[in-house]
Amino acid sequence: MREFIQFECTTCRRRNYTSTKNKKLHTERIELKKFCPFCRKHTAHKELK
Repeated sequence: MREFIQFECTTCRRRNYTSTKNKKLHTERIELKKFCPFCRKHTAHKELK
């Protein structure tokens, strides 16, 4: 079963993106490089708990 997750910018700590993942198959946290509209640049976004 897929669950919703949120991504948080590592520099400004704002929650900008949401996605889904299967927590049974992928237990580790995801870290992606995405565009932050508040920082106005591409930064690393980490998955929240």
